[in-house]
Amino acid sequence: MNVKEQIKDYISSQSEPKRSDMQELNSRILKIMPKCKLWFLDGKNSEGKIVSNPNIGYGLQTIKYADGKTREFYQIGLSANTTGISIYIMGISDKTYLAKTFGIKLGKASVSGYCIKFKALKDINIDILEEAVRYRVEAN
Repeated sequence: MNVKEQIKDYISSQSEPKRSDMQELNSRILKIMPKCKLWFLDGKNSEGKIVSNPNIGYGLQTIKYADGKTREFYQIGLSANTTGISIYIMGISDKTYLAKTFGIKLGKASVSGYCIKFKALKDINIDILEEAVRYRVEAN
């Protein structure tokens, strides 16, 4: 199964209204990043143990570690969680930037250093969420 099929199956496996919200977010992110690399992480580690929620990734960045090693990872992530949906904005060095810049304007969302979590799309300002995604994409 290719990545696009995995993403489609993952979104389809969600119950409504989360399924429709995730499909809408997937479409909007792909409009912002039409030629991006797509990722699907099933949430399992190398031993097959579940360590996180499955997530969809968009884009590509190279992360450099203190020991000089590098790793490729996505820029934007999308994941269902038990209470709603999480959007991951990866690679922003200032861990207060998202909350300070977009937090209040987003609506009913919890904003951490790299994660925007909300119950449903109807609870947030989607234009502000798109602005946060664009910020990360354009920062590359």
